[in-house]
Amino acid sequence: MDPRIREHAEVIVDHSIEAEAGDDIVIDAHPVAEDLVTALHERLADIGANPLAIQGRAGKRFRRAYLRNYDGEFELPDHEMALFEAMDAYVAVRGDANVTEEADIDGDVQTAYDQTRQPLLEERLGKTWCLTQYPAAANAQLAEMSTEAYENFVYDAVLKDWDEVREHQAQMTDIMDGAESVRIVSGETTDLTMSVAGNETLNDDGHANLPGGEVFTAPVRDSVDGEVYFDKPVYQRGKEITGARLRFEDGKAVEWDAEKNADVLDDILTTDEGARYIGELGIGMNRDIGRFSYNMLFDEKMGDTIHLAVGRAYDACVGEANEQNDSAVHVDMIVDMSEDSFIEVDGERVQEDGAFVFEE
Repeated sequence: MDPRIREHAEVIVDHSIEAEAGDDIVIDAHPVAEDLVTALHERLADIGANPLAIQGRAGKRFRRAYLRNYDGEFELPDHEMALFEAMDAYVAVRGDANVTEEADIDGDVQTAYDQTRQPLLEERLGKTWCLTQYPAAANAQLAEMSTEAYENFVYDAVLKDWDEVREHQAQMTDIMDGAESVRIVSGETTDLTMSVAGNETLNDDGHANLPGGEVFTAPVRDSVDGEVYFDKPVYQRGKEITGARLRFEDGKAVEWDAEKNADVLDDILTTDEGARYIGELGIGMNRDIGRFSYNMLFDEKMGDTIHLAVGRAYDACVGEANEQNDSAVHVDMIVDMSEDSFIEVDGERVQEDGAFVFEE
């Protein structure tokens, strides 16, 4: 086993979920990530926790079979809910055999399935959780990298001094603390304003997401106005969406289109009422992720980017006086901020052409 895999497992157990003796841990992973699942079991045994491996993340093939053959109304699976209610922490390991396995699932069927299972998502997100990546060959292929190069890419991003990362990013959370408004401008295609008054900005230092490397918050639900062009592609439902454009009024997307797979974007934004609102504003700060890899877990952390997620807002970001946006989806999309771009907080420029004021 590559020794970095055991290091990865130690970061997950000791830093990301901070597991303790007696904790019941669910590990959800594809068989391609068997080495990491094995290393996680070793580390959890060392501390006296109780791991259970499931293969929901492996479900692209058998979920495709299910959704292409199911006829009728979906029902919430009580046995799956019981598992998530009983666990103390959830570790989701990305790693694929075929990244486009779900490309031929009917969009309406996928939407109905997601809506029915929304309470499962809410239960998982209400517990301690960590989402990470195993460097599988299919993901390397998607990133247009050799397997060895992709392994180096993943482990360079994951095996970091996360205390140091947190200190660096705290400079941005300090700027956002108590802020009222944010404006994002990129070239002639993006000019978006929103209120963040009363909401919390979180410092992603490798806990819920591994790798970490962003600060993120939620806009006030009805405050987003303007237009945004997402110049980086995103994979959703087994298909690549490129050139997505959205226009917002009073928080809600009122117009949208995409240069490729606009029908998939439409399916996402019509999942439910909350899917047309922004649930997250994230600011990428991880300079060690130096290239786009078609993997949002990494791409949204890149320096010189911001990302916006349509759909569900994270509970921890929403202040008590503000309405939380609720949805069965949470889909991140990226804006390149490296050129002819700036971020303003309460009218003051805090980033220009990718450079933060505290980096000058």
